[in-house]
Amino acid sequence: MRTHKDLNVWHKGMEIARFVHTATRSFPRDELYGMTSQMRRAAYSIPSNIAEGAARRSSVELRQFLYIALGSVSELETQSILSHDFGYLSDQDNATLSEMLREEIKMLSALIDKCN
Repeated sequence: MRTHKDLNVWHKGMEIARFVHTATRSFPRDELYGMTSQMRRAAYSIPSNIAEGAARRSSVELRQFLYIALGSVSELETQSILSHDFGYLSDQDNATLSEMLREEIKMLSALIDKCN
């Protein structure tokens, strides 16, 4: 039986979550409950929603949770741009995260199309 752990899109989401957790460690302390928390929650939401959708065993429900994960990717992308603009996220980390998010969008979109 296949689970969310068999999905490459879930593994990419986990990679994004780990990257964001590490990258936000250097954010200003006064952003702990602001941008740091917001970015981490959005990042953690990506693989979590993929896992929850996969556990539902219905392509309709899976698709719904994949769309939620896609929304979290877009939210994280916006927060990444803002963090870079504020000087919290380095050019390199911003570029790396942007590429990871582009890949995740492609993977999520392909799986969503497959569920139709």
